[in-house]
Amino acid sequence: MPDESPQISYTMRLQKFLARAGVASRRGSENLMTAGRVAVNGVIVTELGSKVDPERDVVTVDGVVHTLADGHAYVMLYKPSGYITTMSDPQGRPCVASLVPTERYPGLFPVGRLDGDTTGLLLFTTNGEVGNRMLHPSRHVWKRYVALVRGTPTARQLERLREGVPLDDGTSAPAKAALLAEGDPRAAAVAAEGCPYGHAVVQLTIHEGRKHQVKRMLKAVGHEVVRLHRDSFGPLGLTGLMPGEWRPLTADERAAIEALASPRAERDGGPHAGSAPDTYHKESNHA
Repeated sequence: MPDESPQISYTMRLQKFLARAGVASRRGSENLMTAGRVAVNGVIVTELGSKVDPERDVVTVDGVVHTLADGHAYVMLYKPSGYITTMSDPQGRPCVASLVPTERYPGLFPVGRLDGDTTGLLLFTTNGEVGNRMLHPSRHVWKRYVALVRGTPTARQLERLREGVPLDDGTSAPAKAALLAEGDPRAAAVAAEGCPYGHAVVQLTIHEGRKHQVKRMLKAVGHEVVRLHRDSFGPLGLTGLMPGEWRPLTADERAAIEALASPRAERDGGPHAGSAPDTYHKESNHA
């Protein structure tokens, strides 16, 4: 006899489905629905209480099919100068949203911030849980910068940065600080034609996320930042991109990010949990 037992199916709220598929956060998914950008089996769905069967229904956002197997999106951008780190701006200023594939990955958002005049590595994801965990102070995620500064820091000034310097919102945590030699490839991002007379290039690695922190720390030891660039963020190094370009994370990079943001990493903790690599090839607004 043929098996006449009914097929068992289950349903979930559409906004939960979209969040689990990596399209956007739960709130972001609700916004996509109310904007009329979500369809189920070809029919636009705007009612927030709507449910779908993940095994049978075809869910699209702006015509792109999404399933629970899609996972989350992770994108690295080489942010150029002149763009603010926001997905929209009422004043009409250039935003990083115009540089990343938001149509392909609805709900993409930046993890942390860089100042408008700061260049370098900016991570985007649709995984709100990972993004929030990476920015939490308990993670101690290291961010490495190179800065073109006026004057040349002395050995004692570099040591002060390593010890922590007084700022108007409290003493900074100890940083990794070094003076880069003329011709060091890491300096090219801020001194492409060589270091100007009366200037120097400093590499500074921090794991805090205070506003304008790198600029304030260097100013506290007597050196104004002229140009600032971030070349690493946790386990990620800025490779394979020109200013304004983006790329998906590799499988290894994605695994490293998700491991860093895992609950186990928080238990292990410590400043070395998200250490920036010491070699060249390997948010709050703290730049």
